[in-house]
Amino acid sequence: MYKKILVPLDGSKRAEKILPYVEKLAHDNDATVIFLTVVSAPRVFGYDDLQYAHFEKQFETFMAESETYLKGVQGEFKAKGIKSRHHAVTGPVVKEILDAAERENADLVAICSHGRGGLARLFYGSIASGILNRVDRPLLIIRARRDN
Repeated sequence: MYKKILVPLDGSKRAEKILPYVEKLAHDNDATVIFLTVVSAPRVFGYDDLQYAHFEKQFETFMAESETYLKGVQGEFKAKGIKSRHHAVTGPVVKEILDAAERENADLVAICSHGRGGLARLFYGSIASGILNRVDRPLLIIRARRDN
């Protein structure tokens, strides 16, 4: 049923709560898992060249750390016989996740909600809520609570 599963991760243990569900779905459907991390670029306004260079270096470090993190997660799935690949991108988080789902032709987007935010986001979290309201394909949301 699912041949490509997009899994956005932010590097947190709570976001990784989705991984056992994805692992089972991937095994059951012989699916490829696409791991995605979206790194927000620093906004630099009115800074001099030295400060800009610092922000640019910091951003490059975040991208490298994201690549390393995703390679590690991908390696764990590979060791379990699950096909996977990864991408680290930059931009608005919800837009980049939706764009990746389209670009990869994902059959399912699987995310873990952090369950933070105001009344409208009480049950989902801001990213999950944004995806839920705009996604055009099946979405699996697992709510991770602070205590699990």
